[in-house]
Amino acid sequence: MGSNQTWITEVILLGFQVDPKLELFLFGFFLLFYSLTLMGNGMVLGLICWDSTLHTPMYFFLSNLAIVDMSYASSIVPKMLANLTMQKKTISFAPCLLQTFLYLALAVTECTSLVVMSYDRYVAICHPLHYAVIMSWRVCTILAATCWIFSFLLALVHITLILRLPFCGPQTIDHFFCQIMSVFKLACADTRLNQTVLFVGSVFVLVGPLCLVLVSYTCILFAILRIQSSESQRKAFSTCSSHLCVVGLFFGSAIVMYMAPKSRHSQEQRKILSLFYSLFNPMLNPLIYSLRNAEVKGALRRFLRKKTSV
Repeated sequence: MGSNQTWITEVILLGFQVDPKLELFLFGFFLLFYSLTLMGNGMVLGLICWDSTLHTPMYFFLSNLAIVDMSYASSIVPKMLANLTMQKKTISFAPCLLQTFLYLALAVTECTSLVVMSYDRYVAICHPLHYAVIMSWRVCTILAATCWIFSFLLALVHITLILRLPFCGPQTIDHFFCQIMSVFKLACADTRLNQTVLFVGSVFVLVGPLCLVLVSYTCILFAILRIQSSESQRKAFSTCSSHLCVVGLFFGSAIVMYMAPKSRHSQEQRKILSLFYSLFNPMLNPLIYSLRNAEVKGALRRFLRKKTSV
């Protein structure tokens, strides 16, 4: 690298590039959604911890997903909200890379957690007599810990490859956070290796897990159709449809974002997609599980009755 090149110390996040008056509206709008994300996932997590009837593997993984969702949104939204209120929309380079790392790690954690949740439902419905043995608390803890460790190690690989690049400009990111593909554009060197590793990683953590989920639910569907009791069928369908809604929202938006040809989507469309799976998905997840889950609604009613009777 030539001696006349300088290293970036600060990055300008262009964000949504709208009228300043509209920025205040967006600030209130996104703050509301972020608050609902924290409250909704916090409520689910609190209910699962409080109600002993929800101390089962299924709700253990659901509480893990709630933690991932709150962390996921929190890795991006606070800085985005701060920039909407400021004229100088900047972030230091080191925090920018930290944001990229956390976002990647938590996105992969959510992806792998959804696969583990589908496996839990597969065992519960297809092998109910062996469920307690197969999904012991030790196994559940190992599965959850593996999701987190694997995800953070994979994100570390991407960040390590980014750190080998020289960053000397441009100094602007046409996004509302340090999204990895936007960070590549800051480098004044060939990033084809980084892009190839990102694409291969996307296939590995999106297409592979999605196939596993679909295989699990194909087996589950056949098992449900063999159930004699219509009430048991309805309960099984209700639980599984909630999970499939969450899976469809997350994997669908992520695959379009990371694996569709770049020419298919403008940068503004990519920003909306990023916003969808980084803010709207985490907000919708607790709503989907709560509204379609009789046990969660029952726990909420018991909690409210106890509080009103005190």
